[in-house]
Amino acid sequence: VVSHLMEVQAQRGNAHLFLYTKPQSAKFFGDLGFYEIARVEDSLVFMENRRQGFRDYCAALEQTRREGRSAAVVMNANPFTLGHLHLVEKAAAENDAVHLFVLSEEAGPIPFAVRRRLVREGTAHLPNIICHDSGPYIISGATFPSYFLKDEDTVIRAHAALDLAVFGKIAPCLSITSRYVGEERASHVTALYNREMARRLPELGIQCQIVPRLAHGGAPVSASTVRQAIHDGRLEDIRPLVPETTWRCFNSPEAGPVIAAIRNEPDVIHY
Repeated sequence: VVSHLMEVQAQRGNAHLFLYTKPQSAKFFGDLGFYEIARVEDSLVFMENRRQGFRDYCAALEQTRREGRSAAVVMNANPFTLGHLHLVEKAAAENDAVHLFVLSEEAGPIPFAVRRRLVREGTAHLPNIICHDSGPYIISGATFPSYFLKDEDTVIRAHAALDLAVFGKIAPCLSITSRYVGEERASHVTALYNREMARRLPELGIQCQIVPRLAHGGAPVSASTVRQAIHDGRLEDIRPLVPETTWRCFNSPEAGPVIAAIRNEPDVIHY
């Protein structure tokens, strides 16, 4: 059955495969060419079909390691707002280096290439920021599918635990000792993920720095609010919520297809 499924994925052009299994089944899948990346206690093992896949990813990250105190920020930046910038600037002020991971997953109306460019342009004034693509190993469809789906809370927590177990193996490659995250009140799945981070990261030797959200007009600045305004045709309303670089992008003709994609979405609020 597994061999057949692998053949089907190969026919679809999917060469890099991931799977979850129970610890007692890991050896079986190891015999079929899968290699362990991480595990969550005695409940879940995460594997891939490339012997050097995760190792190569970590080796590439190590090339960007810097001396001194290092922190991490992980964001979707869908799009990059003043709230995101507030979080990054705080991390940058308190650390010698900040490794900023932008989610590579194409799961929304704003393409990854656009999100990554807005992050890099919006943080260009901070010399100690190192931007990375998250790849398939940080909050991806492989490590944390619940981030992109409306799953039950128990499933969300299990996926969050797995994603953090993988991050716990990535952090030493960059000497990361703290991870900065914005306080979450609106998104249910992100709030659950934050709670898992607060509980699990210290067990991995990583401080979890939860930063209060930047507010505007008494409400937290969020990407969901920005997307909703664009969706409703209120483009001017996003101006006080985003950096100048993000505003210029969305106020330009090149943003036409992205704006159209946002307006065609039935629901732009992150679950």
